Amino acid sequence: MTNLLTGALPKIVRVIPRNRNIEAMLLLFAVGLNAFELAQIQLSLLEKLTPEFFFYWLPPAILALVIHMILRSRASEADPMILPIALVLNGLGLSMIYRLDLGSIANGGTELFGTRQIIWTVIAMAVAAAVIIYVPSHLFLRRYVYVSMFIGIALLLAPSLPFIGRSINGARLWIGIGPLTFQPGELAKIALTVFFAGYLVTRRESLALTGRKVLGLRIPRARELGPILVIWAASLLVLVLQRDLGTSLLYFGLFIVLVFVATGRSIYVIVGMTMFITGALVASRVMDYVSGRFESWLNPFDSKNYDAVGGSYQLAQGIFGLAHGNLLGTGLGGGIPHLVPLAESDFIIASLGEELGLIGMFAILALYLLFVSRGLRIGFSHPDDFSKLLAAGLSFVIALQCFIVIGGVTRVVPLTGLTTPLLAAGGSSLLANWIIVGVLLRISDSVGGGKNES
Repeated sequence: MTNLLTGALPKIVRVIPRNRNIEAMLLLFAVGLNAFELAQIQLSLLEKLTPEFFFYWLPPAILALVIHMILRSRASEADPMILPIALVLNGLGLSMIYRLDLGSIANGGTELFGTRQIIWTVIAMAVAAAVIIYVPSHLFLRRYVYVSMFIGIALLLAPSLPFIGRSINGARLWIGIGPLTFQPGELAKIALTVFFAGYLVTRRESLALTGRKVLGLRIPRARELGPILVIWAASLLVLVLQRDLGTSLLYFGLFIVLVFVATGRSIYVIVGMTMFITGALVASRVMDYVSGRFESWLNPFDSKNYDAVGGSYQLAQGIFGLAHGNLLGTGLGGGIPHLVPLAESDFIIASLGEELGLIGMFAILALYLLFVSRGLRIGFSHPDDFSKLLAAGLSFVIALQCFIVIGGVTRVVPLTGLTTPLLAAGGSSLLANWIIVGVLLRISDSVGGGKNES
């Protein structure tokens, strides 16, 4: 409508959602925090700032700003906290890996991980941006539920194939072409989450309402337990073929959690955990690999386990490192985390715990807890059942990984070979977790996931 006095068209004012402004402020804090970490490391170990500072600081900061601008135009109602939390964790992991590289150089080492990690960070964040741009709605995934199942199974079995399969540190989890290696199981967890969500949407009624009551508890029918038996058998197959207890627990635990979210029946959790614990105990008696992990977990300081090849030396060193950190830590660059094998990947939590202390560990755990809670909030506030299960499943993927990895380093559960999400060195893990970030942002936009901040 034209202005009646001037005859001019009214000016259209574009209102920027409050979520994006909150996200912008949080991103500035995250970028500043990452700069402080890198500066402290260089001043502690090199006693000066060098141009390498910008190599590790600028690419994630610029890409985070690009994703933020994309969200302003393509997903303006997306959750405002997920991207800043992911950036803080990714930046902290990069800083620690760079710190370990500097320590390795000082001790005559040649294998460096920082450059590789920053390249993978750029690739992973670019893929997350592409997810937001080219996936206008996540609901199209519902049309490919069984395709996702076949893709997930193919990715899981790929490391078992001849010629391309690779065994590293006793676990056959990688595929490789020449010097390049990739862990397809990291992408398999996303594909299987899509399958689990789509399958349970169609079966939730029969899973929730059928079965006989015994002592006031409704017991599911045998055929309703079929999918749980299939996933249980598949998880044990992963344990046998790939010698990886952590991945086995991750997939089976994810399915059981989604069954509970879909049906609200705790009996599935009880039955599922009983089945997994029984299978793991049997495997600990039959498979030397699993029994060795259990023995190292129960008696890490026993000289027999400590001195054995593949024994508890790594676990014990990690515990010593955490103890050395005490309450406040040694400060970034002030510890000796390189004494722990695989300090940049499997045991990056021990490295961070030594230099940031117990308070720093609590801060990291709080960030993961906040990330998972935002993901669950996105799912439970969505009116669509598939979206609800998909968001909950992707959030639990992060939660279960944190529990399995951090629990293994701190001796809560047996040690496994999974990586800490967004922190640890590893391109395939970083790529998968940034895809999860992108999908959660897309789901949250479809429900206005960042509204009514509390």
